[in-house]
Amino acid sequence: MRDIDADLYLEVGQYDLEELERERVVVLKKLDWIIMPIICFTYMIQFLDKLSLNYASAYTLIPDLGLQGQRYSWVAAIFNFGYLFWALPANYLIQRLPVAKYTGTMILIWSVLLCCHVAAKDYTGMLVLRFLLGMFEASISPAIMTIVSMFYTRSEQPLRMCIFLAFNGMATMVGALLGYGLGHAGSSALRSWQLIFLTIGLLNFVWGWVFLFVMPDSPSTARFLTHKQKVIAVHRIAENMIGVKTKQFQPKQALEAALDIKVHCAVMIGLGCGVINGGVSNFASALIRGYGFSGIYATLLQLPTGAFEFFLVPLCGLVASYFKDVRCAVLAVICLPPLGGLLGIRLTDLDHRWTLVGKYFRCTWLQYLVGAPVILCWNLLTSNIAGHTKRSTANGLWFVFYAAGNIAGANIFFARESPRYYSALAGLIACYAGIIVIAIFMRQYMWWENRSKDRKIRTAARTDDAVDEQAILEGFQDVTDKKNLHFRYCL
Repeated sequence: MRDIDADLYLEVGQYDLEELERERVVVLKKLDWIIMPIICFTYMIQFLDKLSLNYASAYTLIPDLGLQGQRYSWVAAIFNFGYLFWALPANYLIQRLPVAKYTGTMILIWSVLLCCHVAAKDYTGMLVLRFLLGMFEASISPAIMTIVSMFYTRSEQPLRMCIFLAFNGMATMVGALLGYGLGHAGSSALRSWQLIFLTIGLLNFVWGWVFLFVMPDSPSTARFLTHKQKVIAVHRIAENMIGVKTKQFQPKQALEAALDIKVHCAVMIGLGCGVINGGVSNFASALIRGYGFSGIYATLLQLPTGAFEFFLVPLCGLVASYFKDVRCAVLAVICLPPLGGLLGIRLTDLDHRWTLVGKYFRCTWLQYLVGAPVILCWNLLTSNIAGHTKRSTANGLWFVFYAAGNIAGANIFFARESPRYYSALAGLIACYAGIIVIAIFMRQYMWWENRSKDRKIRTAARTDDAVDEQAILEGFQDVTDKKNLHFRYCL
């Protein structure tokens, strides 16, 4: 199968290797100053979309549209039904179509849908809008994962992926301030919750055009790189052993993904993260109101959650980037603080409401660290799954299970248990414990696979240089990680 940028890799021989190495630094700086800001801002405004319902619920959204009881839970959950419905098709479209143009189009579509929330009149209208919004947002995370794998090496990916996911935390802070400010906006025409949807929707619409104009579809189409720098960009990521991208769908690779134990581990982590995210992102305001705070302060008190995520998640990426084979270990360890926070919520009386919302850096605020295991799991997929159809399938399955988890998470907060939600807390605690166990198992399984391949290579008496070059060439030929004997897993 022909890789879209294979010809650029073949041009490497025309340049002096020392010269290429010197130019690599310049190329990396260009990528960091152009690609990364676009990704970070895109992820921030996309997460604002998801949080918009949470912030709107702090005002009069629920009584205005008749969303009392489990109706609000279903409005929160229906987004994930749309996400689940489109997760696999989205990943295959990302493989087939120019990724930047496809993603920019999705941003424009969902921005219009978000603005349409202003016109919602009842429960049914909100269900339809939230389903469609989830459907069109199903592409954004796998698209960004694809873009990162096209421009960055495996060693560079953990830090940069954690940085862009940390902008979920920035979105939480911006959204909390926005919700607080719009809560004070006096308007006879629009209520506070309508202003929230309209403002975020218009912001997305403007950004969609910026994304379409600036973001390249691959290194070969990056207008900000010279031809020589494009060759270097492809040469840099060749060491990932997965090539850049092939557009052909291969059924055998899809089947291999469905049977791969690594993929099973990743999607189960995705399921657990989804349950946690589905509960926390939609019910943070409800939890804080249950602690005795008013609607406006229920949004303002979510500011520290974003700060935790924005500053701590990149630290996880920094550790995973600079220490070898610690990605699974970091994933497991970062689950411990929010697990402690949940135990704190479960065991603290309502009389200590400041302790419940974050005293001593625990409880509610700590729950937004769920972004760290999510992004580290994504990085394990982008680094350890070779074969473009296999990777598209694995990514699609991850997001299917993640969406299913979000549906479950939004519906284990039973209205009858307000404000303590004991069933939900038990479910979230079980998810964190499960993620820790699976991450440890996944690491040991990949370690065993690497050892098995090493033994086969030694039997064949191949040199390290020959092995590396063969791994790169097979990556450009769309060979899967299982079939590529020279491929090694990042632990």
